[in-house]
Formats: sequence, C-alpha cells, structure tokens
Amino acid sequence: MTIAGLNLIPALPETFLLCAVSVLLLADLFIKENSKVLLLGGSLLAVLVAVGIVLNVSSDNIIYTFHHMYVLDPLSTLMKVVSGITVFFILVYSHGYVSDKALFKSEYYALMLFALMGIFVMVSANNFLAMYVGLELLSLCSYALVALDRDSVKSTEAGMKYFVLGALASGMLLYGMSLVYGGTKTLDVNAIASALSGNEANTTLVKVGLVFLVAGLAFKLGAVPFHMWVPDVYHGAPTSVTVFISSAPKIASFVFMSRILGQALPSLHGEWSQMLMVLGVLSVAIGNITAVAQTNLKRMLAYSAISHMGFVILGVMVNSTQGYSASAFYIVTYMVMTLGGFGLVLLLSRSGYEAEELSDLKGLAQRSPLFAGVLLVVMFSMAGIPSTVGFFGKFSVLTSVLASGNATLAIIVVLLSVIGAYYYLRVVKLAFFDEASTDAAIVSTPCTKVTLVLIAVAIVALGVLPQRLLDICSNAVLASFGG
Repeated sequence: MTIAGLNLIPALPETFLLCAVSVLLLADLFIKENSKVLLLGGSLLAVLVAVGIVLNVSSDNIIYTFHHMYVLDPLSTLMKVVSGITVFFILVYSHGYVSDKALFKSEYYALMLFALMGIFVMVSANNFLAMYVGLELLSLCSYALVALDRDSVKSTEAGMKYFVLGALASGMLLYGMSLVYGGTKTLDVNAIASALSGNEANTTLVKVGLVFLVAGLAFKLGAVPFHMWVPDVYHGAPTSVTVFISSAPKIASFVFMSRILGQALPSLHGEWSQMLMVLGVLSVAIGNITAVAQTNLKRMLAYSAISHMGFVILGVMVNSTQGYSASAFYIVTYMVMTLGGFGLVLLLSRSGYEAEELSDLKGLAQRSPLFAGVLLVVMFSMAGIPSTVGFFGKFSVLTSVLASGNATLAIIVVLLSVIGAYYYLRVVKLAFFDEASTDAAIVSTPCTKVTLVLIAVAIVALGVLPQRLLDICSNAVLASFGG
C-alpha cells in the first residue's frame, strides 16, 4: 500500500491533537507571563475541536486503516468522546488549583493533551504494537504529571513509585504480547483470534502469555492484588492530577482489556474468565473493606476506585454483549461520579491548603448547602443507592453476571457492596450532621459551581432515565464486537 492509498481519516483526531500540542508549546515561548490564561483557553479549544472531529469522522461501520493496525468503530468513538469531555472538565476544574500551587505552566496542559492523545490511540488500536505505543504515551505523561510539583517530596515520591511500578507492569504486558506473538505469529487482534480458532497457534505459549497480559492489565486498572500503587499515587499527586489519573485512563484500560481478551483471545475465555473473576471479587472486597479504615479522603476515594474497577472487570469476565455493555455503561458513569467526587476535593483545596482529610468535610452543609448537596448526590451514587446512576451501573453488571449463571458470585458482590455503602454514608454524615471546624468561606468560580451542579443533575437524571445511555453503550459494543 502506498502513502497515497492510506486512509488517514480514522486518525484525524489524534493528528489534530499532536498539531495542537505543538502549537501550544511554541506559543508558550511568545506569551507573556500575565497572559498565560491563553494556554488554558487554547487547551480547552483543542479538546473541544478534537471531540468535534471524533464525532464528525464517526461511522456506524468498522473502518480499518494502517494495515489493520488502527480501527474506527462505534466503541472507540464513544470512548473518545467520553474521555475528551472528561479531560475538558478536568482542565476547567484545575485552573484555580494549578494557579494557587504554581503549577500553571504550559507543560501541565501539554502533558494533559498528550495523555488524551495516548487514550485515543489505545481505544482505536487494533494491533498489539499500536496498543503498546498508546499505552506508553499515556503512561509517560501520567508519570510526569504526578511528579510535576517538583518542590513537593510527596509528589516526587509518588511519581517515582508510579514510574517504577508502571514500568514493571508495562514490561509484563510487553512480555505477554511477545509470547502471544510467538504462539500465533501475528500482532493483529483479528488475526490472533483466527489463528487460535483455526488451531494454527501454539496454545501453550499463548496461555503463558495470557497470564502476563492479565497481570499487566490488572495493574493498569488498579485491580487487586496489583493495586498498592493506587492509594499512594492518588494521595501524593497534585489533586488536579489525581482527578485525571482516576478517570480518563480507566476508559482506555477498559477498551484495552476488552480488545485483548474479548476480541483477540475469545477462544481462551475459559482461562481468562477465571482469573478475572478472582481479580474482580478481590477488588470489590479489598477496596471496600480497606476504604472503611481510611481517614484521608483521597486515599478513601482511591480504595473506592479499586472496588469500582472490580465491577468493570466482572462485566468483562462474562464475555457477552450484555457484559461488555454493562462495563461500558459502568465506566462512563464512573467518570461522571469521579469528576464530582474529586472535583469537590479540588474545590475545597483551593484556599491555600489541601483538604484531604475526612474531617475537612465536617459541617460542609453549614458552609455551603449547595456543595454539600452535590457531595450527597455523588456519595449516594458511588454507594449504589437507587435513583442515582451508580445504582444502575452496579445493577447492569450484576444482571450480566446473573445471566451468565454465576448467582453465588452476584450475591457475594452485593454483600460486599453493602460494606462499601458504610464509608460513603459516613462522608454524608460528616458533611450534614457534624459541626464545622472552620467558618471559612468556600471560594469558587461561577464556572466551577455550574459544572458541579451539572454533574449532580446528570447523576440524578441518568439515574431516573438510564435507558438512553444504556442503549448507546449496548449499540456501540454490538456494532464493534459483532454481537
């Protein structure tokens, strides 16, 4: 195939982001210090245009390009839009925080946009090599973002820990991919599936590679027992970066896992479903039980994230359209809840100190009934209380598990979720029933206030009327995975 014959349209959003970041970095050389807000405006515009291009080039059909290394399908379109919107809100949130913490520099925005580009590449990759390139682009940007506050020992330590453990996980993934390549003689997702179904592969070698792949994927999702980096990195990173690493990269990891296990290795479902079942249940159990003992808000939300990833893994474990749809719905709604939860932490941290402890939430209702109301909605949704979208996320995953015949597993997960409800309701109790330890006013911009209210409204609206979003996720999975 010649260059003239290449279809570049599926990669247009990534190409645009690359150009936008380059322009942003060049522009930074000529922008005066008191005009740095232009960097924020440029970054927000770049994300919006990238999302617009994603929607413009979207297709109901599956389109391959670059010798089948890259794919444009409804699932990749959906996840690119969700991750783009997530990063947009994070940039809006973080402006005040990064200004207060002297992190308002072009590197912050450039790394955010490069990370978004890595997510786009990961969700559209149809070849192990392309997947790994996207993963490393995202990972390297994430390590740098975590350690961006170089004057903070906590941030630097978290960045170093994240880098070392992340490199170890990337090594496991790469080793697993190389073993699969050794067993099938190809790195193409569809060709691997064909080689295994046609008995043309060395299945022993592929199964050994599968173990390393699942271990690497579990690390990237922060699943037990590869979860120890999650609370330390969430705690040590600047809060605006914590919001990012707790949200958008999870989308990429979900699609990454679905393509590798569901599309490339469906014939080994019997092997990897057992591993995912253990990872999923342990993540829900350890995440919820450990979160109960936390007094630090960021660490509590980190363990909460581990339990939520357990649900995502259980949906993939089922290996059916219903299971993947449930996980896609869960990961999309988790983005909304995370933006709300960490957005409040970010908001409270802006007045010169890091509001990290649970005790910082005492009497929030007296200081700001509006933000206390947003906190109530977010915590109820994370706990899975009906009439919030979090309930339907858990319900859809458990329904898919029940449909696969694992009733005992579903009952165990429900019981473990009840434990999780305790620490979410404890947060609500602190905010509404305890006396405030300070009467300092909560400073917020109109933009932040409107954004948080919109998130709370979205959580309730999607909780009352979830069917439209469920249908979007289901149709995207059905069209991309071929039923």
